[in-house]
Amino acid sequence: MADTTFVFFDIGYTLLYSQGAVTYWQVLHDLGIEASLQEVELAFHLEDKRFMREFPGVLGNPHFSPMPWFLGGANYRLGVKVDLCDAASRWRERQRQARPYWLPFPDTEGALQELRSRGLGLGVISNWDPSARGLLDSHGLARFFDPIVISSEVGAQKPAPEIFRIALEKAGLRGEQCLYVGDNYYDDVLGCRKVGMQGLLVSRFGRLGIEEISDCVILSRLGELPAYLDSRIGA
Repeated sequence: MADTTFVFFDIGYTLLYSQGAVTYWQVLHDLGIEASLQEVELAFHLEDKRFMREFPGVLGNPHFSPMPWFLGGANYRLGVKVDLCDAASRWRERQRQARPYWLPFPDTEGALQELRSRGLGLGVISNWDPSARGLLDSHGLARFFDPIVISSEVGAQKPAPEIFRIALEKAGLRGEQCLYVGDNYYDDVLGCRKVGMQGLLVSRFGRLGIEEISDCVILSRLGELPAYLDSRIGA
């Protein structure tokens, strides 16, 4: 990866994380169910990875309503038995109250600043609705990226190669010059490879829940990326 001159990023669970697990933990507490936040976060992580693997394109798709389905799987992992419709309704209300709902990981800004200081170009390629640019800007992150390519704006989405090609054209680059950093092997890594990019995953639980993946690097947090790039220089 010594010839990497540009790094593209996904948004969700790469640069930012949602308060989905926190708000559901609050719902369970409201229902008198004892579960730790760490247990809920792990259940959500494992269910998220299962959906990526088994039901591609469902999460985040406005034409589906997978959340009760998702919660059912998380409840099973937690050993929780509740009225699923009631729990899902309470969860949606908690989500509406959570402001902001998406937050940067603690090491996001520092990692981006370090990469920029090394002369690397930075961009975003994300499957997201029209709120993406405002969301990045609200957290002071939009200033790091050019281009920002959002599926709802360009009419193409990962893992299709078109969205990656659009980003390369805007940046004036070849795929071989770029690294793509995401959290979804099937959308992010396999998608970016179609245009010659290298892919890398960030997973806060390491290989837990993605044991089937053996052909790409997995970092536990974004802050590890500068050191990883250093280790590849001259390799």
